[in-house]
Amino acid sequence: MVNVIGLGYIGLPTALMMASHGVEVVGTDYNEGLVATLNAGRITFKEEGLDDLFEAAVASGITFTTEYQACDTYIVSVPTPYDKVDKKIDPRYVVEAVRTVLGVAPEGATLVIESTISPNTIDRFVRPLLEGAGRADVGLVHAPERIIPGNMVYELVHNNRTIGADDPAVGERVAALYASFCEGEISVTDIRTAEMTKVVENTFRAVNIAFANELAKVCRIGGMDVYEVIRIANKHPRVNILQPGPGVGGHCIPVDPWFLVGDYPETANFIRLALQTNASMPEYVLRRAHEAMAERGIADLARVGVYGLTYKEDVDDVRESPTLQLLEAQAEHLSGGAMRVYDPWVEADVVPNQVHSMGEFLDGLEMVIVMVGHSQVKGRPELFGDRAIVDPRNVMGDGENVYKL
Repeated sequence: MVNVIGLGYIGLPTALMMASHGVEVVGTDYNEGLVATLNAGRITFKEEGLDDLFEAAVASGITFTTEYQACDTYIVSVPTPYDKVDKKIDPRYVVEAVRTVLGVAPEGATLVIESTISPNTIDRFVRPLLEGAGRADVGLVHAPERIIPGNMVYELVHNNRTIGADDPAVGERVAALYASFCEGEISVTDIRTAEMTKVVENTFRAVNIAFANELAKVCRIGGMDVYEVIRIANKHPRVNILQPGPGVGGHCIPVDPWFLVGDYPETANFIRLALQTNASMPEYVLRRAHEAMAERGIADLARVGVYGLTYKEDVDDVRESPTLQLLEAQAEHLSGGAMRVYDPWVEADVVPNQVHSMGEFLDGLEMVIVMVGHSQVKGRPELFGDRAIVDPRNVMGDGENVYKL
């Protein structure tokens, strides 16, 4: 039996996928409300294909509880935030989960850390727990997740995976467990390499995005179209520049690379600069909007709306959302009213001045900042009438009333 600890954006799909492929699974989470919702037959966040996967897993016998189980394999998939001062990983959720697992795990159990962690986290924080508990019998593994909200179900099946283990035999056994549903290549390596590989993957993307964002700023000053520049440059067979945007969100790209900066502050200088560039974009968009307001003669921020709260299109995930960062910058730097906010994917009230229909959102607005390219509006500027559109994601097409980065 497998006990999946943590039923959030990563743990729940993993548990459901294993259960639907014949693995006996119990999902555990400390959140009683979340567990009650799952036991009532409802999923806890929106994701394409997740409803069908949930039904298949329930039919296969998955159960949900707040209690840790006595079983042969544990998969820990809990949050791993970072300290925003020293940039180091905050391992408290992983540590607490491991400590609780060790209290119930039978002899010879396997402990899999799926949460994204910085290199040496297991050596510094997890291994000492096993040693202190006298649990040399527990097999230790790191199997970092590799999925993205909006395409989780597909990527769980098709993405390659990495399994890091002290004992190659334990690593192969865990690889076989993931192979119950994963059709991608599964690489078995040591734990430290697995830790580093996952962080490096997200850091590579963060640096590429930062390059595109800096290009956008340079081209704006130089009077060039950054999108045309990137389009042509990407015709080179060895160039693949990503698109600039209003910032980066989610758990992975804006968070994981900081682990390297925090652990190697004297060395990871290039990475630090890239992350600072990405972090500057929400405020840059706000300045761009202020320029457009001045050009259009809009004096009151109450006449400006922000479309999109999530960190990417067609998901309900607002973690590290660039919109939240933009609203913080607005509160700090601008006065004269508050911008209205709408996101069709976000049902809960997340911020002040949030509304829950497009009609209520647009009423009385003269300008809209499109922070997220949800399919509801992508390529459809006519939905906003003759209002000015600030389009930092380049999803609204061209027009006299469209202001890009």
